[in-house]
Amino acid sequence: MRECCEVSADLPDRQRRVLRVVLAINVVMFLVEFLSGILAHSTALLADSVDMLGDAIVYGFSLYVVSRGAVWLTRAALLKGLIMAGFGVGVLVEVSANLVRGTVPTAEVMGGIGLLALLANAACLLLLWRHRTDDINMRSAWICSLNDVAGNAGVLLASAGVMTARSAWPDIAVGLLIAGMFSISAITVLGGARRAL
Repeated sequence: MRECCEVSADLPDRQRRVLRVVLAINVVMFLVEFLSGILAHSTALLADSVDMLGDAIVYGFSLYVVSRGAVWLTRAALLKGLIMAGFGVGVLVEVSANLVRGTVPTAEVMGGIGLLALLANAACLLLLWRHRTDDINMRSAWICSLNDVAGNAGVLLASAGVMTARSAWPDIAVGLLIAGMFSISAITVLGGARRAL
């Protein structure tokens, strides 16, 4: 019985350590992907970079609410859901802008940065895996990382499509898929938070 209580008492400290690492990874990758997305004229990279920024905000807030009680954990989940929904709208705006401009993104930059982001997010997903069932706060953080891995895979597919077709349409299509994924995740997380309230 004593060992069980010790493990439970140590849980917030372990959660904090994991959240600090994934927060740092997401801040660095936001900067890398955002600059690369601008230079490569890639909707998919910009969408993924904004997602990285959102995740950094989410992980920072998750770090703040660790061991603060059920109401704070639920508020963190609500914030995450709202951020995901906002990013879905933001990606749609970027897709519209790229349609108007008609710019073809640089596939090589998309592929290289997309692969780097995939590796970074896979590391975050693995770090959060152990804590995904701890509470609603850690579950929603894990869902954010799962979305990131899927988004990065989409960026790599978009890169291959742009290289093959010499067109912006694969990039735009993946941007729209990422927006849809954000929307579905937002509904899931917001629904879980609403039930928890």
